[in-house]
Amino acid sequence: MEESISGFKIRGDWGDVVEHGERITRALRDTGVHDPKDDAHARFTRAFEEWDEWRPKAHETLEADVSEKTSEQASIEEGKGEKAGKNPDEDIKTAGEKLSESYERLEHDDAEAAMGNWRESIDYVARAADSAGRKAFRRVEDTVYQNVMTQLAPYYFDNELVSANIQQSARGVDNGEQFVFEVNVNDDVLKDDVSERLAEYEDEVDRWHVEVEKDTDAAEAIEGVETPPDPDDNSKSTTN
Repeated sequence: MEESISGFKIRGDWGDVVEHGERITRALRDTGVHDPKDDAHARFTRAFEEWDEWRPKAHETLEADVSEKTSEQASIEEGKGEKAGKNPDEDIKTAGEKLSESYERLEHDDAEAAMGNWRESIDYVARAADSAGRKAFRRVEDTVYQNVMTQLAPYYFDNELVSANIQQSARGVDNGEQFVFEVNVNDDVLKDDVSERLAEYEDEVDRWHVEVEKDTDAAEAIEGVETPPDPDDNSKSTTN
């Protein structure tokens, strides 16, 4: 691993990429950023979950899985209506109700209240248009990003906690596919802490156990019974 001001970089095959992501995730987890009860790091909890979801996994591929997750992560952020959990049709309906209330206020000679209802109606119409526009843009954006942008730029991730990018380097005849994976922790204090923990892993961990998805279909077919759930993790196990 190379460490510099721009982050922690690894060069190697897909296994090396996955292990690098797991080590950094483990180091971040050990600092407490995953725990919303940790007052010092609570603001990073959601950002940590986003990173943990995006980081490359052993059962994934760059072109399919990481490409899709990068596109989703890079999509235009939610507008006010979406954050409120409202779709455009709901906002249009509310706008109509506010407009009706505005006319009622006018009939009762309450011009000030009527104007307030009218402004609210306009706001809801604008919010509906904003939500509809964002959704339409995302449909185009996903197609464009996955089919064009990932051919030109590295696969990347960026939030307030972590910035990362992965590129496929020259294909080696003997070594197979090779990658460059760089991860930076955006908070300087956390970055120092992560650096120390990564160094400890280098000294203390002789062989890193890479997480892989369980393949229970074959076992169930042979045995004719369902595989019991893992009490610690329903989707992953740790293997050599």
